[in-house]
Amino acid sequence: MTVTAHSTAVASQIDVDQAYRVLAARLEQIVRFDVRAPDPVIEDACQFAWSRLIDYADRVRHEAVLSWLVKTAVHEAFKLTRRTNRCLSLEAALETGDDGLLTAATPGPEELLEHRERLAGIRDLPARQQRFLWLQGLGLSYAEIALHIGCTERTVERQLLRAKRRIREAEAG
Repeated sequence: MTVTAHSTAVASQIDVDQAYRVLAARLEQIVRFDVRAPDPVIEDACQFAWSRLIDYADRVRHEAVLSWLVKTAVHEAFKLTRRTNRCLSLEAALETGDDGLLTAATPGPEELLEHRERLAGIRDLPARQQRFLWLQGLGLSYAEIALHIGCTERTVERQLLRAKRRIREAEAG
């Protein structure tokens, strides 16, 4: 490392130190206002932003430090919040359970038989109607099904109505 590169790195570090003393509380306040999340998430996001600033101190303009930190921290807070919502901790799972045991809702024999009969009823449908039903069962909207299959929403509606009618008739008769 040359003398100039070393002095630039030290100058950047001094700027980050000074910026931290001046802006840390304000950054946390702004991020807390922008993102509704628990305090630990906000604190982690702000610390992440400060650590990134150390890496990018030479690229960030002095007058834009606070806005850069806010943008970085808010982005990280949203990322942490999404991750938190996606993963349930063992402690949280145990807190929500009645007796601390995680139990799966397993259907009884009668319910299993009913499910199998319905699946058999779907197998008796034409392949096209089966495809429409399966896509709807996966949670796709009429518009998404139409786009996926390459037809109109009205066709999706008609095919699903016909399929459901045939299933009801088979169950009744």
